[in-house]
Amino acid sequence: MGSLQVFLDRFGPSSQAESGWLQNLFTFVHQHLSPCAGGPAHCAAVDQSAAGEPICGPAHSINQSASGASCDQGVCELSVCVVEKIQEQSCLSSSRPVSYRPLSVSELLSQQHLACVSNLSWSTNQHRAWAGEAELSLPGQRALPRVSLLLIGWLREGRGGEWRLADGSGSVRCELTCPSPLWMNRLVFLPHWNYIPHDASGRDQERGHLELIGSPELLRPRAEQGLAAGPGGAGLDGALSVREAAGVLRNRVRGQRVSVVGQVGSVRPLLEVAGSSFFFFCLVEDEQTVPVLVKDSNLWWSQCVCVGLRVCVTALRVCVLRGWRGNNVLCVTDRSQIHTGYTQHHTHTLKQTLEHTLSGTTHSQPHTHSEESEPPPPSPDDHLQMDQEEAEPEEDPVQSGVRIKRSRVISYQLHHVHFLYRPCPDLPPSMLCCCLGSSLRVTAFSRVGGASCDRSCPGDGVLPRLLLQNNRGVDQYLWTCHLASQLAHSLVPAGPHHPPLPQCVCLLSWKLSETLWTPRGPGPRDIYSEMLDQPHSCPLDQYQVDPCVPQLLSVSELLQSLSSLLPPGGSGLSRSQVNSALSWSCRTLTSDPGTGDGLRPRPLLLVGVLQLPSERSEFRQTLQLRDATAAVGCVATETREDGGQRAAFNTAWIGSLVCVRRFAMVTERFLQSEFPSCQHLDQDRFISHRSGRVYLQFSLDHLVILCPSVTMVTHLRMKGAEPGSDEEESSAMKKRRPDEAVSSSVTMTTLPEGGASLPCVTMVIKVESKGGVAWRNTGMGRDGEAGLELGFSATALLIGPVVSWGRDPRNEPMMEREAGPEREEKVLLVFSGVAARWFPVLQPSSVYRLTALNTQDPSVLIGSSVPGQRGAELHSDSSLQVRSDWRFHTLTRPLLLLHTWTQTPPPPVLTVSQVLDCRSEVVSFQGRISERVGLMARKGRAGHAHTGRHAHSGVRLTMCDQSGRSLCVYLDLSHAPYTPGLLPGNEVLLSRFLRKISRSGGVYCSLSPVSCVTVTSLGDSCRLAPPPPAPSMHLAQWASSRCVQAQVRGHLVCVLHLQLQWSCCRCGSVYTQVCSSRCGSSSSGFRSTAKLVMDDGTAEAHVWLSGQPVQTVLGLADSQWEGLQSAVRVRGHIQVRPRGRSQGTPGDPEDVLLRFLLSLCSSDVISRQLSLTCRKRTNQSSAELRRFSRGDRDFLTRLAPPLQLTCTHLDPPTC
Repeated sequence: MGSLQVFLDRFGPSSQAESGWLQNLFTFVHQHLSPCAGGPAHCAAVDQSAAGEPICGPAHSINQSASGASCDQGVCELSVCVVEKIQEQSCLSSSRPVSYRPLSVSELLSQQHLACVSNLSWSTNQHRAWAGEAELSLPGQRALPRVSLLLIGWLREGRGGEWRLADGSGSVRCELTCPSPLWMNRLVFLPHWNYIPHDASGRDQERGHLELIGSPELLRPRAEQGLAAGPGGAGLDGALSVREAAGVLRNRVRGQRVSVVGQVGSVRPLLEVAGSSFFFFCLVEDEQTVPVLVKDSNLWWSQCVCVGLRVCVTALRVCVLRGWRGNNVLCVTDRSQIHTGYTQHHTHTLKQTLEHTLSGTTHSQPHTHSEESEPPPPSPDDHLQMDQEEAEPEEDPVQSGVRIKRSRVISYQLHHVHFLYRPCPDLPPSMLCCCLGSSLRVTAFSRVGGASCDRSCPGDGVLPRLLLQNNRGVDQYLWTCHLASQLAHSLVPAGPHHPPLPQCVCLLSWKLSETLWTPRGPGPRDIYSEMLDQPHSCPLDQYQVDPCVPQLLSVSELLQSLSSLLPPGGSGLSRSQVNSALSWSCRTLTSDPGTGDGLRPRPLLLVGVLQLPSERSEFRQTLQLRDATAAVGCVATETREDGGQRAAFNTAWIGSLVCVRRFAMVTERFLQSEFPSCQHLDQDRFISHRSGRVYLQFSLDHLVILCPSVTMVTHLRMKGAEPGSDEEESSAMKKRRPDEAVSSSVTMTTLPEGGASLPCVTMVIKVESKGGVAWRNTGMGRDGEAGLELGFSATALLIGPVVSWGRDPRNEPMMEREAGPEREEKVLLVFSGVAARWFPVLQPSSVYRLTALNTQDPSVLIGSSVPGQRGAELHSDSSLQVRSDWRFHTLTRPLLLLHTWTQTPPPPVLTVSQVLDCRSEVVSFQGRISERVGLMARKGRAGHAHTGRHAHSGVRLTMCDQSGRSLCVYLDLSHAPYTPGLLPGNEVLLSRFLRKISRSGGVYCSLSPVSCVTVTSLGDSCRLAPPPPAPSMHLAQWASSRCVQAQVRGHLVCVLHLQLQWSCCRCGSVYTQVCSSRCGSSSSGFRSTAKLVMDDGTAEAHVWLSGQPVQTVLGLADSQWEGLQSAVRVRGHIQVRPRGRSQGTPGDPEDVLLRFLLSLCSSDVISRQLSLTCRKRTNQSSAELRRFSRGDRDFLTRLAPPLQLTCTHLDPPTC
């Protein structure tokens, strides 16, 4: 290669290292920058650079028949120019920078994966000082590492007005602080730059960008460059002033071209509307303003014009801007040029600009700084001074159409911004907000490295475009932007191995804002008036903030909202009462603070995917809501066709991305403790075991479908969503305008579990009944668990035969061939292990399609019969073991054929009253829970290892119906997982429970091996309505009835017994100054009990009272009651029996307190009418024979003893 030797001879003798460095540089220029290798465009740029002609427009064509000798000569001359520029910038004056190597653009993008900085003129000490200052300005961050790389290429125009550095291998986007127009289309050498790599795993994403921290060096043989005159003689000498240009606008002349000189007063953001990109900037002089419209191939001017800079624009024409009240503007043409950088400027630092902005403004008024001017383009000698300017922390991204930097810390200047106070509850209280009349200019780039932990969305520009196309207030838009970032955190897993942020997140946030917000405002926006009108007017001038705007929480944040529950107190509780009350406690908080006790002051939203419970789920009987942070169990119900509520049964919800608008968060706590008294509740050493469970309760009617599953799409299509429903809103996401096609993933459904095109066999069934989930010995032990697995069974009616399919039909409408002839064939479906996850959605009286994938063998869905003995009649159904990969799909609209299965009535569901009056041994009934009590485990009987329960082994539920009658139900939880949703106020369906009679004659129900508990309706636990009143009965009628609780009204005859005592809270002994048993406790409580005789005219009853009702019966005021307690405290205990022997102070016949109580119990205050709600005691006596003597005759009769009752509520007595 003769040209290489000529090139080496130009620099004389060199060392071996320098000679090798020169050869590598020459080879790089020949491969990536020579006209022979770079194509026509590159040849044009090189030839024009060699001629010394400034390039301000597109590259011109060149002669394609240049000889190889002239090409080599051009490469040699260009290589010499590059070496001279490198030596001028290098900090080494006596030698060449052999440690620096040239790098092509393609190598930079593919090999450089870390952010870095390159500065040829820096010494090692200078770089260390720069790095130390950068790390001090932002503690905890590392400065950009230094690399020894050289970048050479052409500065070209890219898409949307961006600047790009290009060579023969590719191009990369460049960010510049204030570039000169003379740099465009010129071959340059970059001595000072930062490189910021991006996560480019998404499609059509940039892999990185350059930040020019110093001016580039133009590669040309001579240094002269002048201002190019505009075409047609419209140069600087013939340019008009702004005042003269304003007159030209008023008197438009067709075909006229003018040049205008003026100071840039404002720069509007670059916008893309209807496929056309443009921006405005205004030239000002005194009070005159002239707007200039820039579009098409001159969009790169947007980075050259800065507020305060004096420019000259040539070849402008006057045009009418439609939509802006018919006003005229100056518009650039294909022959227009812009000239800058030839006047004096003065600057303000960013700190002074922000201080002036914050101190001299009022609420929501735009700020104009027309007196500010920008610094000239930095020269090669002052790049260090620019880099050493103080860096300011980055503010919130400005959503105004401009590109947002990804660096950690930048310096910038804002012009014509609004000061907003509390525009959004989720954002800082004060903000500087940019509008279409604002401008933002970066003055210095970040010095610290490290990729941001928050990945950006490929659809970042979607929200600004939707803002321009829709009528949204600033508070709504800011909330939508914050919602998008929250969804990115809660829906996308964190970590480098996960895919990039889906583009649909932005549109999902917008969809939620459209659902939850009502559009408001004067009407469609006029963007031209917002950018060009004087005085300035835009939607930011006036805004309103709704304090009740919803707040989105991730599932993990929700689970941390309630870390603990305060235990209930009570100074009068004994040791056993305290520990019994603490064994189970519950607190329910709603998502909307307006409907009860709220989790937060604002309404809450949850976004996640509904799924079946996994093997690791805490609740195996409920669905779960999962996002990228955590999963939580959900007790879900839905509305029946008749308007009532039922348990969730539609499998189409599985896999759908939903937003829960209304829900209740339930926190249940289980505690095993040995607290001596209520004064020791703050001491954890008395707690031997504690556990808590958190889950949600909501109705599927309160869900908004954001991204439906494949089966949900089919369900909505068959259902035909009614106007205004949430389902229709979610399906309307498919009907987008063409300009919203930037994110096709909004119309995407969530991915199915696979097997859509696999062959399968199916069978349609109707579930008649199912048993509860319990630990069963399946004989398939693993991990030393003795073969115990969760499982349940369900009895189903076969609708038709097994059908083979070439693909999975899922929940498509039922076919004729799937309905067989009229028959009564049932099958027992056995679920165990992973298959038990279908428990939450399999409900009685519902029709399902059972699918076995990847097989064409019908025998897999045929149950096996139990072999019978000869001469024995077998009544059992065939059984079918459900495999883990089988699926169930709900058929909401099966064929209405006249078969037995369509006419078979569902099993009867009784009410509580019917259960009390019937005589069946096995019953299924439905009722509302009015009370729940945890049952303590007996000593020596531990709970099952899989239940995780140590404090108690069962639950007693009190069920009631509309008649007010109640029934106790006992649930043994020692061999079953915990069932959520058993809370007062909820309605439950209890299937196949055992009805039993207690020793006192009362009716109660208990769990059997085939029993099942299902929550069918959710009550308002925060505002729990009182249970229906107990039935009113006469005493004689109640004596022969099995009713446990009733209301009675009668006359108080007398007081049989009254006991007042101060008891030790630890051991229950009598307490005076100290405990009588000397247990060492210093806490005591006052207890009062009384036994009364009540008569309602039909019979008598003995009523036991305790606590506050005793004070009411005695007719004592609060002050009198407190005085009586003080008098009893001295002696500790007193008993009064007005009709027997009382116990007062020993040896004191004139006991004043005793005589007072005897007198009080015999006074007329006691004898009055009372209305009580009582419960039968268990120690009822049977009728006994009594002998009466009258004269010489004896009478023998059977007398019924008085009822023994315990008062649960005492109405205020009437006179």
